[in-house]
Amino acid sequence: MRVGVGSGNPVKRRAVEQALGVERDSDPGTVSRDSGTGALHDLRGDPEAIAVETVPVPSGVSEQPTGHAETIAGAENRAAAVLDAEPDTYDLAVGIEGGVAGFDGADGLFLVMWAAVSDGSRTGRGAGPSLELPADVAARIEDGEELGPVMDDLLDTEGVARRGGAAGAFTRGRVDRADALATAVAGALGPFVSDLY
Repeated sequence: MRVGVGSGNPVKRRAVEQALGVERDSDPGTVSRDSGTGALHDLRGDPEAIAVETVPVPSGVSEQPTGHAETIAGAENRAAAVLDAEPDTYDLAVGIEGGVAGFDGADGLFLVMWAAVSDGSRTGRGAGPSLELPADVAARIEDGEELGPVMDDLLDTEGVARRGGAAGAFTRGRVDRADALATAVAGALGPFVSDLY
């Protein structure tokens, strides 16, 4: 089975591997099933090994998605773009998008994470945890800045989004970005692993 991840970000690839319950083999493009505890053992065909590959594709949304609708659209667009980029190559395509959004009944702006998994005929969607942004960070986002560069500036570093992400920084490592994104991907796998859909 081949799974295409609509991003070149290694954290997103790792999140998909975690959601599928697989471990890397010595071949960097191939992962094998763990002891059957992951979602992979429920997928049709019960493959012994799968290839999880990054496929850098555009999200089709703004660099800083705002609101749930735009963030979900970014995830769905990435999954569709993987299937369009290399037709008949991938059994599943995964799109993951982070954004900022509000929630009814809660003040402030939150970091949100959405995933979409598609086989070309059906699409599953899932969300990861949401974290409230500090007021000064939210103000900069509302003024038009992107979260990644804001976090790089605050932490005086580069590439936070390719490592622990804002979620890791806001929780002092208690929320790992790959784990959080894996939760979204696991939720999006629902239609592919459950007879309830």
